[in-house]
Amino acid sequence: MKARLKWVDGVCFMGESGSGHAVVMDGAPEGGGRNLGPRPMELLLLGTAGCTSYDVISILKKSRQQVTDCWVEMEAERADTEPKVFTRIHFHFVVTGRELKPEVVERAIKLSAEKYCSASIMLGKTADITHDFEVREG
Repeated sequence: MKARLKWVDGVCFMGESGSGHAVVMDGAPEGGGRNLGPRPMELLLLGTAGCTSYDVISILKKSRQQVTDCWVEMEAERADTEPKVFTRIHFHFVVTGRELKPEVVERAIKLSAEKYCSASIMLGKTADITHDFEVREG
């Protein structure tokens, strides 16, 4: 995997992934930024949610679950001192579909957390990561 990051100005950076996609990162004004994009740690949290959601949706589809929507709400805490690593992350999955089996959704989340999601397994080295979910008909 390769990527490239270019400084724009202040604390604003343009990142380009190896697959050719770009993202702007910036800081808050009090930190020298202009608030032009998410903070790098916000992207790390979003990337982790994307990684685990990718797994969960894939597992649910392979399990023949009729998923129509899925989102994850995240809350994270960081250490008070440098390095301000994540110390706690909670993922709340909301999965919507037709005749979804809660035990299958729970299994998909558990498999992602314990076996497949590289990002959350890596962050689990510094953070207490928890998950819960709700299933909605629709």
